[in-house]
Amino acid sequence: MAPPLLSLQDIHLSFGGAPVLEGAAFFLAPSERLCLVGRNGSGKSTLLKIAAGLIEADSGVRFVQPGTTLRYLPQEPDLSGYATTLDYVMSGLGPGDDPHRARYLLEHLGLAGDEAAQDLSGGEARRAALARVLSPQPDILLLDEPTNHLDLPAIEWLEAELAAYPGALVLISHDRRFLSKLTRSSLWIDRGRTRSLERGFAHFESWRDEQLEAEALEQHKLERKIVREEHWLTYGVTARRKRNQKRLAGLHELRRQRREYIGPAGVARMNATSGATSGRIVAEAINIFKAYGDKPVVKDFSIRVQRGDRIGIVGPNGAGKTTILKLLTGELEPDSGEVRLGTNLQLVCLDQRRVSLDPEQTLRDALTDGSGDTVHVNGAPRHVIGYMKDFLFAPEQARTPIKALSGGERGRLMLAKALARPSNFLVLDEPTNDLDLETLDLLQELLAGYDGTVLVVSHDRDFLDRVATSIIAPDHDGVWREYAGGYCDMLLQRDGAKTPDSPAQKHKKPASPRKPSGLGQKKMTYKDKHALETLPARIEELQQQIDQLHKALEAPDLFTRNPEKFAQITADLEKAQNELETSEEKWLTLEMLREELEG
Repeated sequence: MAPPLLSLQDIHLSFGGAPVLEGAAFFLAPSERLCLVGRNGSGKSTLLKIAAGLIEADSGVRFVQPGTTLRYLPQEPDLSGYATTLDYVMSGLGPGDDPHRARYLLEHLGLAGDEAAQDLSGGEARRAALARVLSPQPDILLLDEPTNHLDLPAIEWLEAELAAYPGALVLISHDRRFLSKLTRSSLWIDRGRTRSLERGFAHFESWRDEQLEAEALEQHKLERKIVREEHWLTYGVTARRKRNQKRLAGLHELRRQRREYIGPAGVARMNATSGATSGRIVAEAINIFKAYGDKPVVKDFSIRVQRGDRIGIVGPNGAGKTTILKLLTGELEPDSGEVRLGTNLQLVCLDQRRVSLDPEQTLRDALTDGSGDTVHVNGAPRHVIGYMKDFLFAPEQARTPIKALSGGERGRLMLAKALARPSNFLVLDEPTNDLDLETLDLLQELLAGYDGTVLVVSHDRDFLDRVATSIIAPDHDGVWREYAGGYCDMLLQRDGAKTPDSPAQKHKKPASPRKPSGLGQKKMTYKDKHALETLPARIEELQQQIDQLHKALEAPDLFTRNPEKFAQITADLEKAQNELETSEEKWLTLEMLREELEG
């Protein structure tokens, strides 16, 4: 096996409070394709910066093979100090690098090279930064959210460019399809520690769910064992003092394990506040036309949006997605044609550009509009701290200014504000930006079960396949067409050819985490109910039997006096212990099934 180009071992880091990383590690081989996966705030970007040498860990070892070239793409590129985008990209080249490749990359990323660096939008800055890190063709690429602010053509171009890249690649991204296509191994950062899977992201989520399921099962076993030991110490038959002390010490150790256990991060609880039922027709556009100057943006477009539709809008930046959105919601008048809005509409827009957020305002004031400590959700008052917890904010963040929140936190804040308002018509502009995969799953599930109508602009193909009932996409010269189904369905209908992507899964909710064996059935059988009722008595009987066998084995001369009896007792003890473990696991599985069916 080739030695790693880059390795991190036993990395520890904290920022004055709770540890961010505790013993994190990874090894990057030549040509490796690794994704870093974890919740927002889990330390993904921090670990990537340590790998890039930009942050020094409190302890641990970072090793880079001598002579290895490395480039790092930050989430927020800084172009200050450079006059143009070409100057910025050229400054990243080494002595032997080809300057023509820099110009080639700028061109394919939609930049001329003469754009003033200080005037760039977020998307343009990201494109320039991509050209800068890709131009030298380094041995290692470390990319933090490379698809943020990119449109679909740019994302698909970047996929092809990275697929052909010969070096080692480490990716952080919320774009499932992007990760699935490009990665061959996964590193999960969870509660400060790293766990690795020698398979790409396409296999990660099922593996992660198995890991969490096994962990939950172990915690259930620990709780049962503590209860059993506490019962023995209180009511058990008195044995020798030495044995009692040993068992008491064991109980203290079990309690310590329970006390020090840190469970997985919680999940946000998203519920859209229901508004009144809208009319059957939400919006209807008839032969609408809109132009800016001599350029037609929307030409002769007609569509009928009905209650319950979830319509995705896709296309390159500048094609007119926002114009379509504004025309269909009545915010913008067409130059010709007609837009009719339905009756009883309660429109809520998710401003994913976050211009409506005052950076100096606190989180509490943003949610309550500065009117105390109460948020009205579904017509009922809720304390702002409780509502914050639903969206994974800690109580101490109530007075945190918005400017101090991370991108993911600002995204959750926008969702919290939008979903608290009564609505039957949701308009979402890039809602997936900066959301971690778990929160994205919940948003998809919420939209799939939403009673109202949804218009969504997104560049996330997997998100559109899971949510959209139809897609509006540009054809040419201001012509837009509607396609039934999700993004992949749109490709099949438009191109008339199969794509490498999986079939669309419209209306389908994200897969639920895997359950322990037996929890997939819809009801308990008579045999299950009987076992659930009788197993506790059998477990108690087996525990008493095991105690008696242990007591028999304590006889100091048993082995020398009667070796056959010693062997028989030992065999009976092993059999009873195996049956006890099997019975406890079966009871636990049935009890979890009962709770699920009743809950």
